[in-house]
Amino acid sequence: MKHTILIKQGTVHDGIHREPYVADILVEKGKITRIEPALEKEEFQDIQVLDASGLEVYPGFVEAHCHLGLDGYAIGFEGADYNEMTDSVTPQLSAVDGLNPQDESIRLAMEGGVTCVASGPGSSNVLGGTFTVYKTTGKRIDDMVIKEKAAMKCAFGENPKRCYKDKDIYSRMTTASILRIMLEKTGEYMKRKEAAGDDVLKQPAWDAKLEALIPVLKGELPLKAHAHQANDIYTAIRIAKEFQVGLTIDHCTDGSLIAEDLAKEGYPVAVGPTLTHASKFELKNKSFETPGDLARAGCQVSIITDSPVIPQQYLALCAGLAVKSGMDEFDALQAITINAAKHIGVDDRTGSLEAGKDGDIVIADGNPMVSDTNIKYVLIDGNITYQEHD
Repeated sequence: MKHTILIKQGTVHDGIHREPYVADILVEKGKITRIEPALEKEEFQDIQVLDASGLEVYPGFVEAHCHLGLDGYAIGFEGADYNEMTDSVTPQLSAVDGLNPQDESIRLAMEGGVTCVASGPGSSNVLGGTFTVYKTTGKRIDDMVIKEKAAMKCAFGENPKRCYKDKDIYSRMTTASILRIMLEKTGEYMKRKEAAGDDVLKQPAWDAKLEALIPVLKGELPLKAHAHQANDIYTAIRIAKEFQVGLTIDHCTDGSLIAEDLAKEGYPVAVGPTLTHASKFELKNKSFETPGDLARAGCQVSIITDSPVIPQQYLALCAGLAVKSGMDEFDALQAITINAAKHIGVDDRTGSLEAGKDGDIVIADGNPMVSDTNIKYVLIDGNITYQEHD
């Protein structure tokens, strides 16, 4: 039930302005409607007041790349739905059909201040399917989704090679060629559909895979490229330019090596998961210095957990470790709020504290990027979904 909440006199870190400020935040019917130095509760009827004096107020944290709800708290095959291992090319898959809101990991994420995530297929496949953006509270995924199709997952590097080396992929060249072939086929398919017009008899045979890729070629859906090594990042960029399609670069482990170049290219980058061992050859340059290096070069940087690789509730801690490794603190905050929201195309609704945006808010007794900070309240769409004494 969405109602009116007045958050009084907290120190506001809105994700837009570098310097925090003390203010009141009014949330009505799920939306932030006013942020002002002081508001009187007597102006409103049926209002709930949260006294945030002495507390820090942040936008709900946003995860730009994870598998939350597809592979989470449960361990083993029955709990995993993030990769389709029977086919290396599955663009027709949609994350929304596999997400499980009852998974315990979603509640833990929300209690850690993560209010919005982009979750989708893993990185085994050259084309894995579409990512879905949803809020981390609810029982039915249809009611939680805010963007059902946010990006088309594609993968470069070791994963497709390893998973399909006995089937149809043994080298990076094959991965790139398969992606090109699918995009070329989609272009031809589109032309044939257009030429046929309304004549059903002239229409090409319906193809679920090519239908799923049409929004990519139309510029409605970016490729979400799993790429760690610099050469894989450049291959992703090369193909995106060839077909004039949108692109985000996810993982970007070698980002520090090519930071200036990536800044010139202008594609959004998401860095992580970094709080793990370098478990593959292509992760040998893994470092918490990378997000800061990319931000200083001028890139739009997000920090990601790739949960469950890193448990989703530790997103803010990952940002704090980037700060410890030299990243500017405000840049790190933006990397888990407004930049992440831009990365997945939902910055019109979340990622910052501004009038008109969803009431996704975290209230804490300190900086959430520091491990001894306690989150006091989490609000999603203007509803209190967590408070500490619960």
